[in-house]
Amino acid sequence: MPYEDMSAMQHRLELDGRERLVVTGVEEVERFDEEEIVMSTTAGTLVVGGTGLHIGKLNLDGGELHVDGSIHTLLYEDNAPGGQGGFLRRLFG
Repeated sequence: MPYEDMSAMQHRLELDGRERLVVTGVEEVERFDEEEIVMSTTAGTLVVGGTGLHIGKLNLDGGELHVDGSIHTLLYEDNAPGGQGGFLRRLFG
């Protein structure tokens, strides 16, 4: 696997206080509003909860997302094969 492909698959969270979050390894933003952002990452579905959440930067080609606001929760939903699936799959069946 070329180096570029490996780096695109890496997933990282960088939380600065509780007001700025940088996520790498983002594949898709499934849903967002001021209280919740749901995204698919290379490590599974990530749900970010808080208040006044805003997407400051989104680069799906590079797999990077910046979130500003008051971040209260970070929750991973397991997308493993044979599992129950992600949050939205269980919610909408």
